[in-house]
Amino acid sequence: MVHAYIMVKTASGQSEHLLEEIRSLETVGGAHIVAGNFDIIVEVDAGEVYDVLKTSSSEIQGFDGVEGTKTYIAMD
Repeated sequence: MVHAYIMVKTASGQSEHLLEEIRSLETVGGAHIVAGNFDIIVEVDAGEVYDVLKTSSSEIQGFDGVEGTKTYIAMD
């Protein structure tokens, strides 16, 4: 099992709308709007690293209003 965090930067005013879309993804265990350099932090549990990358690049980055992501794979 691969555990990861995806930081999401959204367009102005899009965080709440995107939060619900992101939470509906199969690999997403949790997602929260936060203050700081990113707007949403997403917690992902997947079978393979490829599945984490698919969630980030194909699914989350495909939503309208997402300006960028940064993915961190947990090492413990």
